[in-house]
Amino acid sequence: MELHTISRRVVVTGLGVVTAVGHDVATFWANLVAGQGGVRRITLFDPAAFSCQIGAEVRGWDASAHMDPKEVRRNDRFTHFGFVAAKQAFVDSGLDMNREDGDRVGVVIGSGIGGMYTYESQLKVLAERGPRKVSPFTIPSLIGNMCSGLVAIEYGARGPNFGVVSACATGTHALGEAAHMIRRGDADVMIAGGSEAAITPFAYASFCAMKAMSTRNDSPETACRPFERGREGFVMGEGAGVLVLEALEHARARGARIYCELLGYAATCDAFHITQPDPEGKGLSMAMRRALASAQVAPDAIDYINAHGTSTPYNDKFETLAIKKVFGDHSRKVPISSTKSMTGHLLGAAGGIESVVAVKTIETQTLAPTINLQEPDPECDLDYVPNVARAAKVTTVLSNNLGFGGQNASVIFRAL
Repeated sequence: MELHTISRRVVVTGLGVVTAVGHDVATFWANLVAGQGGVRRITLFDPAAFSCQIGAEVRGWDASAHMDPKEVRRNDRFTHFGFVAAKQAFVDSGLDMNREDGDRVGVVIGSGIGGMYTYESQLKVLAERGPRKVSPFTIPSLIGNMCSGLVAIEYGARGPNFGVVSACATGTHALGEAAHMIRRGDADVMIAGGSEAAITPFAYASFCAMKAMSTRNDSPETACRPFERGREGFVMGEGAGVLVLEALEHARARGARIYCELLGYAATCDAFHITQPDPEGKGLSMAMRRALASAQVAPDAIDYINAHGTSTPYNDKFETLAIKKVFGDHSRKVPISSTKSMTGHLLGAAGGIESVVAVKTIETQTLAPTINLQEPDPECDLDYVPNVARAAKVTTVLSNNLGFGGQNASVIFRAL
């Protein structure tokens, strides 16, 4: 298949995360490898009236410890997470903006839903106190591109800047499109990923009405169980995952520590249903095949797959089917895991978080497990690295993300 010609190679030089299992990359990865999940009963609001009362909250969080308290007040929780993850990634990369051309540095940090906290709180102000009391920061705070804008202001990044919105494929789309910008010469450095903060009453009421979320309220720690026979819905998570991407020659010229290469990426659509994945896995299969083609690697070169793995009846079954279609006999050999079993489903931030997982897998030669997998679904019969982390030789990793609207995204990372 003929795809875009890759004119410049793209590498990863910085990582940042904020999640329920760790507010920084080191803690996050240590807890994933230990199989420590972050799902608990909700404390951000009283969930008693909701069918789902659990989630993977970022607990013990104080945004003002990481950013200007004035900016904390002016911005939504999703922007707080994304800004701090971007700051971690920037510091980790060793970039010095005094030595960079700000015109050649861009930001693409997406959010599937955006400023839900602002939306709900200001609607309450409008209803209870009238229009004159609504905050003048409401619109800037709730729009989905604001995290990208705030990060650009912080670092003087005047290159390409916007926010991707493609539901739960957002983070992967942001990374893939940022990589394209570097390849075609629009930028030398891109700060990219996803952020989400949708553990709010309105969001929960909406997802509960769809019957999409787990109601295993009596056992939060075991509620998210991808590929397991007893799975019955996803568990909401919140946080952010952001990576610094650079042109290989730019990273080498400044002596950067390079984690790995972002080798391939593809985006497709099922064009089937607004919420249900294609039952034949056509769209995801095409995304994985196109990502492999863009990376110029064969299916059997993939050493590990970080699955979308949401713990919903349809997604896990159809993703398994799609993997079998693309990888054939290799699907029985390649280890696969869903780290959502520990982080919850971060919606638009999932792809950013799981790309950090992919990079850390290559760096540490360790596979994070799928926890809570006690009795596999007979239709989910591949190697999902059940319950316990595993040492493995890993050179090339593929990560999948799917979203409402039939969105599919696959990205491939490889050791240099």
